[in-house]
Amino acid sequence: MTTVESNLSSNFGYLFEDDLLSEIKEIGISKTIPQNDVIIEIGEYIKFMPLLLNGAIKILREDQNGEGLVLYYLEKGDTCAMTLSCCLGETKSKIRAVAETDVTLMMVPKEKMGEWLGKYNSWQAFILQSYHNRMDELLEAVDTIAFLKMDERLFKYLKDKAMVNHNDVISITHQQIAEDLHTSRVVISRLLKKLENEQKIQLFRNSIKVIELV
Repeated sequence: MTTVESNLSSNFGYLFEDDLLSEIKEIGISKTIPQNDVIIEIGEYIKFMPLLLNGAIKILREDQNGEGLVLYYLEKGDTCAMTLSCCLGETKSKIRAVAETDVTLMMVPKEKMGEWLGKYNSWQAFILQSYHNRMDELLEAVDTIAFLKMDERLFKYLKDKAMVNHNDVISITHQQIAEDLHTSRVVISRLLKKLENEQKIQLFRNSIKVIELV
C-alpha cells in the first residue's frame, strides 16, 4: 500500500464502504500542493473535488476590490463542500482555496459526485455532514465579523491558525495577517502589541507564539 493509499484509508476508511474506497483509489488523482499555492481560484470551473489527506487549506472570499477575507480552514479528512455544488451545477467557484501548509489531496473527478450520491450511503452522509460543518463555520465567521471587536477577531484568527498548523508558533508577517483579516497593517501591529502586553501571545521577527490556546 502506498503512502497516499494509507492516508486515504486512515482519514476516510472509517467513513466509506470498502467498495467506495476502492473506486476512489482507482480513479482519484493524488496531488501535492506546496504551502501558499492557490488550489482553487475564484471564477474557475471546478473539475475535481478534493479530499484532504494531509495538511491544511485556507478558504477565502474576495471583495470587489480584490481583497481577501479568511472564512475558515480545512484539515485532513475534510473536503470543501462548496466545490461539490460548483461541480454539480457547473458553476464558477466563488471561493479561493490556498494551501495553509504543504498539502496532499486526492482529486476525485466531478463526474463521480452525483453518481456516488445515489450509489453509496456513506458518501451521501459525508457530503451532507460536510455541508453542515461548512455552514457552521460560515456562521461562525459571520458572527466573528459582526460581533467581535478587532482584537478578539485577531486573537481567534491566531488561535485557529495555530490549531490547524499544530504549532503554537506561527510564521507570518503583520501584513499577511492584515490581508487575511481585511484591515491595515498598522491596526494589526497595534493590536498584536496589546495582546502581547496581555500575555496572550509573544512576538518575534516574522513569527508569533500563541500562549493562550484555549
